[in-house]
Amino acid sequence: MTLRVGVFGAGGRMGSTVCQAVYEDDDLELVAAVDPYHSGLDLRQVAKVDSELQIAPDADALEHARVDVAVDFTHVDAARQNLHWCAAHGVHAVVGTTGFDDGDYDALRKAFSTSNCVIAPNFAIGAVLMMRFAELAAPWFETAEVIELHHDGKIDSPSGTAIMTAERMAAASGEWAEDPTRRQTIPGARGAAGPGGIPVHSVRLRGMVAHQQVLLGTTGQSLTIRHDSYDRSSYMPGVLVAVKAVADRPGLTLGLDPLLGL
Repeated sequence: MTLRVGVFGAGGRMGSTVCQAVYEDDDLELVAAVDPYHSGLDLRQVAKVDSELQIAPDADALEHARVDVAVDFTHVDAARQNLHWCAAHGVHAVVGTTGFDDGDYDALRKAFSTSNCVIAPNFAIGAVLMMRFAELAAPWFETAEVIELHHDGKIDSPSGTAIMTAERMAAASGEWAEDPTRRQTIPGARGAAGPGGIPVHSVRLRGMVAHQQVLLGTTGQSLTIRHDSYDRSSYMPGVLVAVKAVADRPGLTLGLDPLLGL
């Protein structure tokens, strides 16, 4: 059965890439595109997708198109409204927007009772594996730091991926050595203290897309785990996995790991 898919934020960089990926997948049908900033424009013009769809201003277009799954790559304020609309209308949701907090997750767990939602801080399968590898390595090292590097258009820091990485490492091991720093010549030079006290550093540079290093050290050795996304297309295999699997994941699912069997 072909799944009918709508995309929130269809005119944005990630949204337009999602539109293209959905359009090219034989198991999916792109039936709606929503973006108030590009409303009325042809999807072919905005997203370079060979489709007759016009971009709609709001979620009503998803209802008219009888969407099964909505994909959201917007910003967190818009995503909150979009997801509550999906929950109220029985539409499954796949979300790459970052910036949600624990209160948001609690609200979404309650809201998604007749449809399901998958939220992942990173849809690149390599990044998901990086987090899992860091989690596995954590009990064998006493010191660790996370460095995330993104393009200069990313407005939140640290990234959701960096936070989740540190959370999973901290949950895997509570035995972290104390930071030896006693004086910072420049305040903040040691980064922010993340979960478990693991330092997290954010870099914002033009020319980058999304990159992360996890550095772990113990006596006489160190381990570096790094993932690089050089293009937004790197997220699409994970997005498509989630779109096809969300109907079988009751309620709210955080991260791609359960969908990949990790």
